[in-house]
Amino acid sequence: MKKIKWDKGHGGSDPGAVANGLQEKVLTHKIVEYAMDYLEANYTGFEQRTTRAGDQTLTLSQRADMANAWGADVFVSVHINAGKGTGFETYVYNGGVSSQTVALQNVLHGEILAAMRQFGNITDRGKKRANYAVLRETKMPAVLTENLFIDSNDAKYLKNEAFLKAVGEAHARGVAKFLGLPKKDKPTPSQPQQQKASDKKLYRVQVGAFGDRKNAERLAEELKKKGYPAVII
Repeated sequence: MKKIKWDKGHGGSDPGAVANGLQEKVLTHKIVEYAMDYLEANYTGFEQRTTRAGDQTLTLSQRADMANAWGADVFVSVHINAGKGTGFETYVYNGGVSSQTVALQNVLHGEILAAMRQFGNITDRGKKRANYAVLRETKMPAVLTENLFIDSNDAKYLKNEAFLKAVGEAHARGVAKFLGLPKKDKPTPSQPQQQKASDKKLYRVQVGAFGDRKNAERLAEELKKKGYPAVII
């Protein structure tokens, strides 16, 4: 079983970036919840946990410690940018990182950007590196995503629930691809039950009703030519 640790950026007494009637901690909560729901509905072979289920206050070290103590296979920290810019970017630690970390960044970046661009011409700000504590202190492949800017025209997307859902599901698909999670079998449509002889019910399908028998005979002939049995009553 693969272990996935989701980190909802900020929370509790730390709302993160705030602008345009939006709070970063609320948006990151929604995106991660959509990601977790999508994984549960579509994949198997994993466990997932989040650093905060609700609106708790956590330090950066606490978040990393949770992932390390649990032995997570991946760590994904979700954030919203600020600074009046525009677009999407991802980060890994700017020190020594494994090829697996780079692979996780690549697949997440591609999936999320593609999902965002279904809603508009989103700027790709690139795959970057930084000395962020949650990336530096975690012991597994770890990526931090910055999902548009809360204090610019990007806010119009962040106010769109369908956009947040698409972004969350893209995070989930990226993690699933990286870990090679098997997809759930889709349930096959149930076959209609055969009628029991004891039901003593008949179901008729009538094609036409006419006052003139010639019209009925004409329709019956057309049906027979098409391979259907036809009975005039």
